[in-house]
Amino acid sequence: MFSHRRHRARVAALAAVALVGLAACSSDDGGSGDSNSIKVWIQEDLPDRVAATQAIVDDFTKETGIKVKLVPVAEDQFNQLLTSSAAAGDLPDVIGGVALPQVRTLSANQLLDTDTTASVLNDLDEATFSESALELTRDGDTQLAVPSESWTQLLLYRKDLFDAAGLEAPTTYDTILAAAEALDSPDVAGFVGANIAGDAFTEQTFEHIALGNGCQLVDDAGEVTFDSAECVEALDFYGQLQQNYSVSGGQDVDTTRASYFAGQAAMIIWSTFILDEMAALRDDALPTCPECKDDPGFLAKNSGVVTSIEGPSGSEPATFGEITSWVIPADSASDPASKFVEYMMNDGYEPWIAIAPEGKVPVRTGDSAGSTKNTDAWAKMKVGVDTKAPLSDFYGKDVLDALTTGPDQLARWAIPQGQGELLGAIQGSQPVAEAVNEVSDGTDPEEAASKAADAVRDAQ
Repeated sequence: MFSHRRHRARVAALAAVALVGLAACSSDDGGSGDSNSIKVWIQEDLPDRVAATQAIVDDFTKETGIKVKLVPVAEDQFNQLLTSSAAAGDLPDVIGGVALPQVRTLSANQLLDTDTTASVLNDLDEATFSESALELTRDGDTQLAVPSESWTQLLLYRKDLFDAAGLEAPTTYDTILAAAEALDSPDVAGFVGANIAGDAFTEQTFEHIALGNGCQLVDDAGEVTFDSAECVEALDFYGQLQQNYSVSGGQDVDTTRASYFAGQAAMIIWSTFILDEMAALRDDALPTCPECKDDPGFLAKNSGVVTSIEGPSGSEPATFGEITSWVIPADSASDPASKFVEYMMNDGYEPWIAIAPEGKVPVRTGDSAGSTKNTDAWAKMKVGVDTKAPLSDFYGKDVLDALTTGPDQLARWAIPQGQGELLGAIQGSQPVAEAVNEVSDGTDPEEAASKAADAVRDAQ
């Protein structure tokens, strides 16, 4: 997916303007048109993942007799394919791996069968899901999607360096700045984080930081608040990190990881998808730090994980992450589509999660209220690409517990305020990423926030 094969930070949201009116163009016999056959898109196009998904699909067909045409879709091609398919009245019956902004834009353009979705959730029992995952995929009382899995944004830090310097874990703005200042040197940057304009990874990195300071994109009345004192303070904090304690130049999903893996950064903000790579389980993204030559898993063993950050103006720490869902498009073959989604959340759930456990943390904890069957199974799954091993071989119980509880604590901009569609509307222009880039280059945070807020208002 773009420059990183799995990280969802660069997933482009659907272009709302391109989709306006397409729901009206869809024919009544959309989807497969065959009660015993459905078309399913998955936002995965890596051969090994497609093959693993096809095996699950084959088992579904054997059990139900329903034929499935599985269509892998590259994430950077999803918008275009959806637009053309909606215009032709040829939407699939089910789509998997749909991110929160995409769900909201599909809903805004009336391309979702929410009645069938509600029926599926009722059959699965909402009590078996993370309440946060349900809330983030709901519009008022209407369930828009069936949440499946999540990834969480993390602040990773070198525990060995922190311990040697007697530093506290970097959980607040103050402790992060103190650590960055103490550990920054010509050889090791105190912190690395994304700052590229126009990049969703930059926006998501900053949202992770900003949420914990009470910075919201909009308020409960729907008014844009990115120029609030809380957001200005968050931008100022991030600007200090970038200007004083980071590496020079543009930083993105690849360069930040490269710096941390080379042992040239004391802290980094990335997603859970980094965990198997940090444990040297992927040959094309191996850690290269000096200690890693003798111990490839050195960084995994010597890195701490912070999931929630708190700023001085925040009321409580906040965790940023993504929920990916199964959606049932409007005019789908609702009966076989609902059976397929229910299968993927029951018998097919563990094998689906096992495709990439480091970035597919279950949001359905078990098959009955109070059950932890799925999260227990997740903790034992092997991760990696070229080499496979359980995360527990490299990370302690505290890290695994933080990951499994992450979905219960996720916060996002705009969705709780009923403005989820705004997330999709700003994905093209990326005004927040632009503001982050500007403060990284020395622009006054108040000026950058005001400019971004105006751009968000225009999008709204």
